[in-house]
Amino acid sequence: MKTTRSLLKSSAMIFALSLLSTSVLAAVSAEEAAKLGTSLTPIGAEMAGNAAGTIPAWTGGLPTNAGTVDSGGFLSNPYANEKPLFTITAENMEQYKANLTPGQIAMFKRYPTTYKMPVYTTHRSATVPAKIIEATKKNALNTKLIEGGNGMENFDTANPFPIPKDGLEVIWNHITRYRGGSIKRVVAQATPQPNGSYSLVYFQDEFTFRNSLTDFDPSKESNVLFYFKQRVTAPSRLAGNVLLVHETLNQVKEPRLAWLYNAGQRRVRRAPQVSYDGPGTASDGLRTSDNYDLYNGAPDRYDWKLVGKEEKYIPYNSYDLDSPKLKYSEILKPGHINQDLTRYELHRVWHVTATLKKGERHIYAKRDFFIDEDTWQAAEIDHYDGRGTLWRVAEAHSQYYYNYQVPWYTVETLYDLLSGRYLALGMKNEEKQAYDFNFKATESDFTPAALRQAGVR
Repeated sequence: MKTTRSLLKSSAMIFALSLLSTSVLAAVSAEEAAKLGTSLTPIGAEMAGNAAGTIPAWTGGLPTNAGTVDSGGFLSNPYANEKPLFTITAENMEQYKANLTPGQIAMFKRYPTTYKMPVYTTHRSATVPAKIIEATKKNALNTKLIEGGNGMENFDTANPFPIPKDGLEVIWNHITRYRGGSIKRVVAQATPQPNGSYSLVYFQDEFTFRNSLTDFDPSKESNVLFYFKQRVTAPSRLAGNVLLVHETLNQVKEPRLAWLYNAGQRRVRRAPQVSYDGPGTASDGLRTSDNYDLYNGAPDRYDWKLVGKEEKYIPYNSYDLDSPKLKYSEILKPGHINQDLTRYELHRVWHVTATLKKGERHIYAKRDFFIDEDTWQAAEIDHYDGRGTLWRVAEAHSQYYYNYQVPWYTVETLYDLLSGRYLALGMKNEEKQAYDFNFKATESDFTPAALRQAGVR
């Protein structure tokens, strides 16, 4: 009898410990996770519209046949017949100030006669495939940050924290958000001078999350989140240089791995500078490595604060800006891109502030993030220098690739308020092919040994 009671007691203790273990692993409770797909969208945005009726309820996003797709993969604009509701200018900015970011306000002051924001009807156009929705549900219950917050455990594919509790969880949602699994693209980058003059740099990018590799083996342990390879194809003085990145998930255990192939030297070298505030590729000093994709990489140098949810006018559904009928010269203008080609909508965003930790080094002492709730993409980021001066304003013009159910950027911009120069990255209007979401790759395609072959001029 004593033995039986002892066994029952031990079993109860083991069961209690297992429950405790589960609660430690769980990002949110089962009750909270049940909100996904009911009061929250499947990846964590508020399902309902706002009280004013200026943000509609989410009803599932655009269907895959929302528009036509041309032979190069460029999408037609499903909202082509719409006209701006109004246009914000430096003259009427005060009227809309509550829904503008500090960076946008600064742009109106810096370029009072040319910077404008055409505001259109808000459309919550984005969704993701069913497999991503399923992974998000699993993440809500199982994913947790490792010590220090510089990586995750029990993570599946995308959106680790659909119901975030702090700023760092929101940032990891941006870093790991769904971008189609694998993609190949040719895009142009420009760094216009204050007078509008510029030269173009062309990149061929290959990007693959590890679980999208054709030879992916789930039984093989790996700390790699995704692979990224970028080849410069023009101008000739830079052509053939290749960057390779293995982005790691647990960045405490293993920091990002990067290599550079220099075509002139025909050598492959490790590239530890491709991180944090190391110079961005061919960016003429206008962006850091972690400015790519508006923000990427290890978040360990900052303290992260979740300010809350806000309503802001952000670039959205930027199909006209992606038109293959446009020339790059029609987009790139002095001071900023051609704002007549842009589209802004009122959306709810997560506002997160990053403040440089004491004893850490970075050229940006503070960053203000505004991240779209429907896609987890950063839409606006303000960058402050060590004196507390607003220095650079990042603005991403996004679109939803409805034919593949992928939200992504059309053009990334980074405006230097002090010098009057800026960077525009991701333009493909004059290229033959838009994004190739059918790109297939193996793990061997992303090895240092493969760099030399990729860099042949």
